[in-house]
Amino acid sequence: MTNIDEAPLVSVIMPLYNSARHVKESIESVQAQTFGSWEICVTDDCSTDCSCDIVAAIAEKDPRIKLFKQSANLGAASARNISLENSKGRFIAFLDADDLWAPEKLERQIAFMEQGGYGFSCASYEVIDEDDKPLGKSVTMPIKSDLDGFLMNNYLQTVGIMADLYRIDKDLLRMPDISREDAGAWIQVLEAGYSCYGLPEILCYYRRTEGSLSSNKFKAAMGVWQLYRKVAGLRFPKACYCFARYVRLALWKRTYK
Repeated sequence: MTNIDEAPLVSVIMPLYNSARHVKESIESVQAQTFGSWEICVTDDCSTDCSCDIVAAIAEKDPRIKLFKQSANLGAASARNISLENSKGRFIAFLDADDLWAPEKLERQIAFMEQGGYGFSCASYEVIDEDDKPLGKSVTMPIKSDLDGFLMNNYLQTVGIMADLYRIDKDLLRMPDISREDAGAWIQVLEAGYSCYGLPEILCYYRRTEGSLSSNKFKAAMGVWQLYRKVAGLRFPKACYCFARYVRLALWKRTYK
């Protein structure tokens, strides 16, 4: 267990919307970390279930968990940005309210980044279903991804992302108001000249749930096209090429459905 007094603070950014079934387990995966110097900044996006009550009850017992609330349902980008604005840590990590981390995730990823002098990294992940059952697919991050590499492969997954604010401007992590807001933020970081370094060890569990954006093929595809054209500013021919690569990768990913 890392000595909290000597360790840098990690701010975990978590948007919350109608995640009553899984949010407690997601938070517990942070509480179980071998690295103890963390805070979770949760922003509720006007949930209509008991998600907010669940987080509030946990926060009463653990002051490292901070709960914020949006006054209107503005989406995940706005919720993440509010959490980011209220964060205090040197390291920023992202965890959605239905995803999970292995107990060693923070400790190993921070060591990986500090030893390599990296400002931006992504840990490898496995895909699970709503009942925590592995779906037979895992994604191992490339050793290094630049902007072109990301646009061609689109491997980066929010659950594995971590940034070191000693090396990266916090504003680059602010998410644009688009359907693929997380990928939009990673493009901002990569366009600023940073690379994303991949940690090959599987330390994260990405949950595929019914009704999620990623489970809706048409919305996901339109979001990616918007990402290429409006955020990355790709010319039409290159956007088409990257989109074709995305479709090929998406078809491979769908085999666990």
